[in-house]
Amino acid sequence: MNDISDRLNRPDLDAYWLPFTANRQFKADPRLLVAAKGIYYRTEDGREVIDGSSGLWCVNAGHGREEIAAAVSQQLMTLDYAPSFQMGHPLAFDFATALAKLAPAGLDRIFFTNSGSESVDTALKIALAYHRARGDGARTRLIGREKGYHGVGFGGISVGGLVNNRRAFLTLPGAEHLVHTHDLARNAFSRGQPAHGAEKADDLERLVALHGAETIAAVIVEPVVGSAGVLPPPVGYLERLRELCTKHGILLIFDEVITGFGRLGAPFASQVFGVTPDLMTTAKGLTNGAFPMGAVFASRAVHDAMMTGPANAMELFHGYTYSGHPAGCAAGLATLEIYRREGLLTRAAELSPAWEAALHSLHDCPNVIDIRNLGLMGAVELAPRPDAPGARGYEVLVRALQAGALIRITGDTIAMSPPLTITVAEIDRLAAILRGVLEGVA
Repeated sequence: MNDISDRLNRPDLDAYWLPFTANRQFKADPRLLVAAKGIYYRTEDGREVIDGSSGLWCVNAGHGREEIAAAVSQQLMTLDYAPSFQMGHPLAFDFATALAKLAPAGLDRIFFTNSGSESVDTALKIALAYHRARGDGARTRLIGREKGYHGVGFGGISVGGLVNNRRAFLTLPGAEHLVHTHDLARNAFSRGQPAHGAEKADDLERLVALHGAETIAAVIVEPVVGSAGVLPPPVGYLERLRELCTKHGILLIFDEVITGFGRLGAPFASQVFGVTPDLMTTAKGLTNGAFPMGAVFASRAVHDAMMTGPANAMELFHGYTYSGHPAGCAAGLATLEIYRREGLLTRAAELSPAWEAALHSLHDCPNVIDIRNLGLMGAVELAPRPDAPGARGYEVLVRALQAGALIRITGDTIAMSPPLTITVAEIDRLAAILRGVLEGVA
């Protein structure tokens, strides 16, 4: 056997502790990807696998984009690193300006991070600092939502609503949660936004009555819930939440780490829904997954409220060693150019009818209890096996990879979000693979 190939494809598995993975189960039967191009991965045994999840919701423009690799390479040879504390480099300002032009009106002040988790914790800190700067420092309570996922920082797990992510860790005091919007009884097999559930936004009034609006700093929600299984918002829900936050002087944060950069058919979900938050968190598609980077978009009002006091005083005591990394900015600018040139930020709107039809064609497969879709996001929810929740979903994951498709699972829900470069024929191929798998899983 070729020694180099053996080292590349079958490494020693002991040292690496995989995230969000059953490590012992994985290492007993590893699934290794060794190359990627377009919307396909290649496995260690040479099989081509269609990427049904854009890597991890992040490779929106497809894999192996030479423009991004060239931009990063050139930047590393020109300026590999520059400190962002009281220093700067031109590319960070260029990238921030380019992002501001894509953003919803008014969200044109950009703070760079290194991940979605860091973006969330940054946005929460900005919200607290904003109220303090305005002399409203009693507003310290942060509100998330059940079934929400906002990364793995202590702020993110505190406002997040996935129980397993919180069980073993301390969470911030004063974090509260709105009720979730998932309603199988009334909304199963909805196409696009479900009709029922806008009134669940009024749960914010319960928390205001319980704690007082004067104690609440911000509400954070995903416009479309991603990691909990693609839950589009009920018609009118986000609009009502925006109305209530404005009424009570509470900042509204949209976590667009997944929905940002074309996933729903516009640059950002807030533009699709016509609801503008005060802060917006992003990452993933920001650099097409090619470089770890995130960005928080702040409204001019939030930003300017903190630009007070002596000009030589720091307005926000927060930041990261790699904020605005030169190579990350180069990757991001190259990514934005691909999005622009190929029309990818709006392509999901064109493909969504075919995507919806392909997903909902699976409604008669065994164990399917719900199908949900919006833009190029979709989920197929399966009934759990008695006394073995998640087992059916895991078997589908493994069998799908063997059959030629990479998907995501969350419990017994299959979540999919293919690259925005996918074709209608490839959508149909992905659905056909999934049908074959579902028909073979008891």
